[in-house]
Amino acid sequence: MDLKQIHELIKIVNKSNIGEISIEDKDGKVTIKQKEEAAVTYTAAPSQAVYAPAPAAAPAAAPVASGPAPAAAPKADNLITIKSPMIGTFYRRPSPDKPLLADVGTEVAAGKVVCIIEAMKLFNEIESEISGTIVKVLVEDASPVEFDQPLFLVEPNK
Repeated sequence: MDLKQIHELIKIVNKSNIGEISIEDKDGKVTIKQKEEAAVTYTAAPSQAVYAPAPAAAPAAAPVASGPAPAAAPKADNLITIKSPMIGTFYRRPSPDKPLLADVGTEVAAGKVVCIIEAMKLFNEIESEISGTIVKVLVEDASPVEFDQPLFLVEPNK
């Protein structure tokens, strides 16, 4: 089983309610378990090393603004974060000639597409799970994102 097939399996498990999947072939065995942090093991043969990607670390690409805090900062305790459900490239537009899907001040509803994440040549629409107003975009357009990396801060509707 090659790395692309393993990545596809990880995406399938992340999108589903499958708790664990194991696949064994002549090249080795792959086990994918879904928990709070994804765990993947790949054993090619008993004498070879085990491939286990590092769990999602603290997001490195989340820029922090310096200088005076925005007006929404005092209400930071009620903000909800929209996080990346996968590893890939973050896009704010469905195509270069289209308008932004979501920007600061945009009203979002549950199920509204807020961005696109490209993973292995597949463009995945990421939908908001909450209704509210986007107060901050945490990732630059066309930049790589990690699993569970914060993408947007949303002030929920009351």
